[in-house]
Amino acid sequence: MKLHQLTFALAAGLFVAGSALAHEGDGHAAPATTTGHVHADGHEHGHGDTDAIGVAGQPDKVTRTVNVDMTDAMRFNPSSVRVRQGETIRFVVKNSGQVKHEFVLGTEAALKEHYELMKKFPEMEHADPNQITVAPGQSGEVVWQFTKAGQVDFACLQPGHYDAGMKGAVKVAAGKPAKSAQASGGHADRKH
Repeated sequence: MKLHQLTFALAAGLFVAGSALAHEGDGHAAPATTTGHVHADGHEHGHGDTDAIGVAGQPDKVTRTVNVDMTDAMRFNPSSVRVRQGETIRFVVKNSGQVKHEFVLGTEAALKEHYELMKKFPEMEHADPNQITVAPGQSGEVVWQFTKAGQVDFACLQPGHYDAGMKGAVKVAAGKPAKSAQASGGHADRKH
């Protein structure tokens, strides 16, 4: 029994070390915490790729709410969202399907990298503030501040879902966000 535990510990250590080396020099900042993907065995695989897409938003700074529906047709509705640089968005993500789906914000390169990892480790759960795994019939939230103009992609990284086209984009326009009706609880974004 001790040999099995030692083998497992060594394998887990090598995976974590290999993951850290795989990210070395790729332009990603080190994560501020050790959150990331959580395997069924409890160990985590963190990613620090959020610098390019913004920062975790503060719930009391939300400028508006965007409702996103995830379906078993492997689509997000809406699949395109427009925001202003500096805006903090509360994404209320609903899984209206019968299988587990995810909402993960990232660069296209980071999403593809994470997707390849998910294909190898499909039991992984996401624990970073820019992503959420949602069980069938359930909802969850991601609060995110978009600090840079440009495009931020989002996708479902469950094996097979990304390849089936379950992805979308947030278009971030340069400039300051307009004043919002935050006191009234914000408003849902419409498909553009």
